[in-house]
Amino acid sequence: MTRGAVVLCGGRSTRMGRDKATLPFGDETLLERVVGIVRPLVDEVTVVGRADQELPKLPDDVRVAHDAVEDRGPLGGLQAALTHTTADVVYVTGTDVPFLQPALVTLLFEALDEARVAVAEQGGFTHPLAAVYRRNVLPGVERLLAEDRLRPVFLYEEVDTVYVGDDALRAAD
Repeated sequence: MTRGAVVLCGGRSTRMGRDKATLPFGDETLLERVVGIVRPLVDEVTVVGRADQELPKLPDDVRVAHDAVEDRGPLGGLQAALTHTTADVVYVTGTDVPFLQPALVTLLFEALDEARVAVAEQGGFTHPLAAVYRRNVLPGVERLLAEDRLRPVFLYEEVDTVYVGDDALRAAD
């Protein structure tokens, strides 16, 4: 099973007032930082942004994909990622997690087992950008997008999903 990581950075960052992917974090950008965290953990990294988005320089082996339709949220970014990745399973994160712990990524990959999704769940809330998805959920993602059902929880209700709870999350991070 090949593992990939997906970094979604196509959001409008309206509350931030500027593109989060290019925000400085030390001597790099947030996007460069997150790519650097996940890259050693997987076989392939895919960054998903808007078609018109200017991204910082990324390593040559990082794939760049674009949302097929803008403003469809994380589910739209997931669709673009699953369309472009060659990995069997992908960890999905946002670009605004500069303190992401590799142990969390590893935990979610290991929790997947035979399920199709493994998602972090804290206090009853799921975190779709701290989750592992098998590439074979793509048809379900596309159908939900066509139905304008944009919440990832709808996917979790339809496919075998493992919820990784507070205790396990605290142990990893």
